[in-house]
Amino acid sequence: MTLTIDTKLKLNSGYDIPQLGFGVYQTPPSDTARCVSEAVKAGYAHIDSAALYRNEGACGQAIRSFSREKIFFTTKIMPYTLGYESVQSQIDRMLNETGLGYLDLVLIHAPYGGSAKRKESWKALVEAVEAGKVRSIGVSNYGVAHLDELERHIAELEEERGGKGKGGVISVGQWEIHPWCPRDDIVEWCKKRNIAVEAYCPLVQGNRWGEPIVKKLAEKHGKSEAQILIRWSLQTGLVPLPKSVKSERIVANAQVYDFELTEEDMKSLDTGVYEHVSWDPTTAPLKD
Repeated sequence: MTLTIDTKLKLNSGYDIPQLGFGVYQTPPSDTARCVSEAVKAGYAHIDSAALYRNEGACGQAIRSFSREKIFFTTKIMPYTLGYESVQSQIDRMLNETGLGYLDLVLIHAPYGGSAKRKESWKALVEAVEAGKVRSIGVSNYGVAHLDELERHIAELEEERGGKGKGGVISVGQWEIHPWCPRDDIVEWCKKRNIAVEAYCPLVQGNRWGEPIVKKLAEKHGKSEAQILIRWSLQTGLVPLPKSVKSERIVANAQVYDFELTEEDMKSLDTGVYEHVSWDPTTAPLKD
């Protein structure tokens, strides 16, 4: 398949998600609307926020100035606040603050809280989908053990709530993923179930600038090291979420469709390393 900035993936919910996203982690709320507006003008049609980022309202402000249906908006439940009523109230707050009418995707940001709270939270998300408040749901930073547990919870909810589909469907999972933290086990788990895999920190927070293999590929293709890493994500089948507050980088990070990494290039980025640069809740115990 030829990749373009308009490439979308079909989710288990039936909705489409643009493969290239724009992240706003650590973007100051006062600067978020500008960054999101510039991103949309540069061709991004997918904005990734979270309750933790404190900038959902500014994202909504920017999105409302464009065609709502053309922009895919993601947010996430605040970590350490899981629970049925908590998730219900957070979704209502998100809708109120963004003014978007519906949320394209809501993720449980982290698995902290224990099995019962995770199940309650998932149930609240399922009901939000049924109520038309949310279109697709998923998780972030779950380890394979948490994912296996979620499948059990979905089966339990189907039985408790009266049938197939009543437990909801996992559409998206989001993790830190890049050549130095590929998370092969999690990616394989998701791909077997057609769950879209999003990659935050696709640029490794700049910690790998000057890495010989990335520098070599950048020189070979006449691209920046950031563009090489974003292209790696896209060709791996991931949904990368690069972020920046600098106008020129917002634009440049979307200019990754006029070249292609060869099979050899892709293999050269198979580092065999597992080094995350952000938090790693995937290792959280099932029982908190």
